[in-house]
Amino acid sequence: MGINKQERHRSGAFKQSNKVHKTGRHRSKGSIESEVKGKVEVKALSKRVRRELRKEERKNQAHQIRQKKRDQAFAQKRNLGGYLKPPLLVTVIPLNEDVDVQSTLSLIAGADQDAIVTKSPSGATHVSVPRYKQRFSFIVPPLGNTFATLDTAKVADTILFVVPTLPKSQQSDQAWKAIDDWGEEILAASIAQGLPTTVVTIVDLETLHPKKRQDVKQQVQKSIFKWLPNEKVMPLDKKVDALNVLRRVGSQKQKTVSYRDNRSHLFAEHVVFKSNNNSDAFNNYGTLEVAGYLRGMPLSVNGLVHIPGLGEFQMSKIEAPEDPYPLETRGIKGIPLTNDVKMKKDCISRVLERVDPNLQESLQSENIPDPLDAEQTWPTNEELADAEAEKMRKKIVKRVPKGTSVYQAAWIPDIDEEEADEISDSEYEDNDEMAVDADDSAQLSEDSEEEAEDYETMTVTDVAPDEQRYDQDMDMQEEQRSIMKIKEARMDAQFPDERDTPQDIPAKEYFQKYRGLESFRTSLWDPKENLPADYARIYQFENFDRTRKRIMKESVDRVGAMPGWYITVHVTGLSEDLYKAYNMVEEQPLIIFGLLPHEHKMSVLNVVLKRTADDVNAIKSKEKLVFQCGFRRFTTSPIFSQHTSGNKHKYERYFQPNSTVVASMYAPITFSPCPVMCYLQQNDGSLKLVATGSVLSANPDRIIVKRVVLSGYPFKVHKRSAVVRFMFFNRDDINWFRPVQLHTKHGRRGHIKEPLGTHGHMKCVFNGQLKSQDTILMNLYKRVFPKWTYDPYLLTATSYPVDDVQME
Repeated sequence: MGINKQERHRSGAFKQSNKVHKTGRHRSKGSIESEVKGKVEVKALSKRVRRELRKEERKNQAHQIRQKKRDQAFAQKRNLGGYLKPPLLVTVIPLNEDVDVQSTLSLIAGADQDAIVTKSPSGATHVSVPRYKQRFSFIVPPLGNTFATLDTAKVADTILFVVPTLPKSQQSDQAWKAIDDWGEEILAASIAQGLPTTVVTIVDLETLHPKKRQDVKQQVQKSIFKWLPNEKVMPLDKKVDALNVLRRVGSQKQKTVSYRDNRSHLFAEHVVFKSNNNSDAFNNYGTLEVAGYLRGMPLSVNGLVHIPGLGEFQMSKIEAPEDPYPLETRGIKGIPLTNDVKMKKDCISRVLERVDPNLQESLQSENIPDPLDAEQTWPTNEELADAEAEKMRKKIVKRVPKGTSVYQAAWIPDIDEEEADEISDSEYEDNDEMAVDADDSAQLSEDSEEEAEDYETMTVTDVAPDEQRYDQDMDMQEEQRSIMKIKEARMDAQFPDERDTPQDIPAKEYFQKYRGLESFRTSLWDPKENLPADYARIYQFENFDRTRKRIMKESVDRVGAMPGWYITVHVTGLSEDLYKAYNMVEEQPLIIFGLLPHEHKMSVLNVVLKRTADDVNAIKSKEKLVFQCGFRRFTTSPIFSQHTSGNKHKYERYFQPNSTVVASMYAPITFSPCPVMCYLQQNDGSLKLVATGSVLSANPDRIIVKRVVLSGYPFKVHKRSAVVRFMFFNRDDINWFRPVQLHTKHGRRGHIKEPLGTHGHMKCVFNGQLKSQDTILMNLYKRVFPKWTYDPYLLTATSYPVDDVQME
């Protein structure tokens, strides 16, 4: 039978039907090829050309790139300290009190016989060296003044550390120490602040026997290696050594200090104060004329400037006088006077910029709250006056030890509402007694009652006691306070946040501002809820990081006086009394920093702090501390919290040694990166560096939550249920805190089922078998805020009594 060639195969009902390829929002490769039709894109063509470069061409291209970068670096080095750039500012810091800095400075100034040496009214020594075609300015801060030394180090291009060989007071080298206590203190502070380029020299090495010089130099190098591991010690005894030091200072690569280079700054070479001759002696303001070389970023007359120790001010105008310390280039190898120098000399006594009232930035640092806003409660002046008068008339009931006199009771500090639940931890028992079982709990309660009998209440008036009697007992009271502080910090470290429930006050009233959270990490907490009145005075960014990036980018294109010019800044609105007080500090340098936009406005500043290794004392939250935040210095009482990444951060009652916390305070906005140093004022008035860190953000919405842990002990245990006592002492408190979750130190979770009786016993159910030696805990939380204790007049206040100075 033959086959019919006309018939074809027909698919049946079960023929497989494949899906059409889904390309999504992009085109498929086939559709792209059909549309392009062999045409090649420009980007692909450029890549193909680069790939087709020969080996010699690629080598030549890489060589040209390297040569261009090398030329740029050489040009930058050659311009350091030249006639078109400001002199290299060098701060000379001795690391030992036995160093004769003036003789060292005289040796450097006389190193080159052709050098031109002049001295400015501020005490800076200017050295123009035609051999190197560079200018140098040397500053010697007063020995022992930490803040003055740090201020000059902020604006310096190079720091010249000077180390002696042998102290002059010792004849032998048995107890020799290259870096004394002052040297270690200033080195630690300078490194924390941000070190620019450094040079380390050793003096009086030639006075030693030739066989001992190398050993002494190696000992100094070993001492320096701990602080500056990459620096090599240079001798400085002869003129040749001084020339080598000058060559090293003028040719080495300059390090960048971010917070300084992002702002305009100026070291005052000449300062004149012109008073307005106001008839009001207590409100006499004037104009401060500050002349010097501008460094960093351009300075606009419409912006604001900050003077450490004096505050923020506006400017009226900026002048460009003739450079008083020029680099003489005529007659040296036939170098002519360039057009740039001619143009600069034509600007003699010319006003660069006058202030525009329409563009001038305001000095208002605090927001003016609206008293009609429904969400704000702002008291009137009459209400504040009545409250102050009532405070002076009121009687205070205090809990004092038996036998305390009225005089002694007057000096016992009051407890505010936030510290009411922080009653002295000295009433707590030791760690072993805290974990007692049910049989020992009754004995613990009896001991507490016997201890409470040693105290009594006393009503005293809120007046100051006699000053002479206070001075007699001052040392003893300070010792007692220190002992109590150490004990409280130790107990807080062993039993964090644990508090005893008061028996005389209902717990629902005592902890009425606290709440329970199902999860500290995930539970919601509104950052705008129950804000204090001080929050109406501050400013806030919608996005701090985005604003910081925008302002840093715009500061580069700012119009005004350019870096490298010798200018005179007219600062207005300075109090004459404050300026006289500032001048009372001997050899106090004056520097000016240009503020970025918004950096004078108050907000909640958060800084990350890490304790120094040599400090072991605990610092309590809300304790008065001294902060140096970049170019700004002030005193305040911050609150501490954990440095975590969540939306809520646990409040820390103590800044423990070897720990890192975030300090929150009311302070002016400061954009990061910016270093922070924290000082603690000791009893003798001296300051000790206790922590270092950096600015985190200026964010008032950072939620700092204070935790209180209430503890109870199992009385009867039956599998997963237990009768718990000593957490509360009445039935109403148990019903009030019934929705709050419980947990134990051994990891069990549970809740309150019902109260038993009327004396605080309650039945609780847990998720597992409970052990009799376990401890039941309940966490309560409330948000805390810093106090408004910002004080910018630190330099004046630490130099002499503040009462002798009238500050407006």
